[in-house]
Amino acid sequence: MRLNKYLFASLILAVALFSCNKEDDGPVTVPERDRSEQEATDQEVLLEYLQTHFYNYEDFENPSESFDYQVRIDTINEANADKTPLIESNLLETKTVTWEGVDYTMYILKVREGVKDQPKFTDSTLVSYRGELLNQTMFDSSITPVWFDLTAVIPGFGRALTEFKGSSGFQVQPDNTVVWNNDYGIGAVFMTSGLGYFARPQAGISPYSPLVFTFNLYGVNEADHDRDGIPSWMEDLNEDMIIANDDTDKDGTSNYADNDDDNDFIPTREEITINEDGSISFPDKDNDGIPDYLDKDN
Repeated sequence: MRLNKYLFASLILAVALFSCNKEDDGPVTVPERDRSEQEATDQEVLLEYLQTHFYNYEDFENPSESFDYQVRIDTINEANADKTPLIESNLLETKTVTWEGVDYTMYILKVREGVKDQPKFTDSTLVSYRGELLNQTMFDSSITPVWFDLTAVIPGFGRALTEFKGSSGFQVQPDNTVVWNNDYGIGAVFMTSGLGYFARPQAGISPYSPLVFTFNLYGVNEADHDRDGIPSWMEDLNEDMIIANDDTDKDGTSNYADNDDDNDFIPTREEITINEDGSISFPDKDNDGIPDYLDKDN
């Protein structure tokens, strides 16, 4: 029951982390730049950051009993010139994400992948996190794990989490606190502004700011937003990893939020078959190549 409280907390934090900042006189507007040009500019700044910063890899290589398994990033200077920069870490990976018609490159530090469920881009994830600007100014964080719906977060954060897995389980302590098995996903993501807030200013974040998030991924829930029996990731019919633009019946409600996808007044759940093993079959009674739940004429 205690875990249910995290959901409420995540809604509060989501306002700070993933919503537009508004002043008393209305939202601040900033002229939008060309996305491709801004991506090139941001990449130069981000690569310089990766060359001049390191993470606490030595703590993970030889963890002390009191180590909290949090990724911490710092600047390389004369006092620690022997540290390995992020750009040279064999745990740093690149990932291309297409968003708003532009191919963006982000960098993912996969300190530990995790062992259990791996989220799809539509799922809910239980994470602790810290968000920073490139000058290491923190703009948001949560040490206590909170639930985030990945359809509602900035794309860079959501796509990074899909590269990790959750923990194998947890134990509830006598005081009702939860201790997770120490096999959860641990990582960081370094993104350009196009995968963050781009031209939208946020509290503590200027427009066109590249962002850094460190995080631990504890749990994953497969999402079915409209409870029609079809997991939300399967409602991405054009497979572009954007479910908001899939609307079969053109009624203004995307399929993942519409429990009657073809507007034939028969609920989607009644036009599919959920098998004993949990798999889903999609009947096509008139054999026209369109499954019943998407076929208004059937």
